[in-house]
Amino acid sequence: MRVTVSLVIGSLLVAPAHAGELTVNVEVPRINAAEYHRPYVAVWIEGANQQTVANLSVWYQQKDSKEGAGTKWLPDLRQWWRKGGRSLKVPADGISGPTRPVGKHALKFDQRHPALAKLPPGKYSLVVEAVREVGGRELVKIPFEWNGAPSAGSTQGKTELGAVSLTAKK
Repeated sequence: MRVTVSLVIGSLLVAPAHAGELTVNVEVPRINAAEYHRPYVAVWIEGANQQTVANLSVWYQQKDSKEGAGTKWLPDLRQWWRKGGRSLKVPADGISGPTRPVGKHALKFDQRHPALAKLPPGKYSLVVEAVREVGGRELVKIPFEWNGAPSAGSTQGKTELGAVSLTAKK
């Protein structure tokens, strides 16, 4: 009996805590254009006051080219830049990445991600902004709750973004 109780208590102590996670799916649509460039994309979380509380991902040109360094064009992501991008030192570990090709891209973040580790329960919006050289600009938002209960949402972009979806679980 003592062995059984010890095993049960021991297994409870080493069982993993319920970890939060955020899954974001972003579609980069195929655009028929004479001069096509992959979009720069920023993904972040805003609080109820529309202030940035966490940067999740920024896709931009990683190599310097004849046009200059890829970071030179980050201010073209206007909303992201104004709301917190300008204060982010890039490349930022775990956030910066290269531009992505046409297709569906999944981003997964768990409770260990610095942005989520300190995110208090509350109402937020996932924001995705895309801009393309010789192209357009688009921004979409998906409201969600970070409170222990699963939350999900989706939206459809019109030009520079396709389907964007979110699943959140604290």
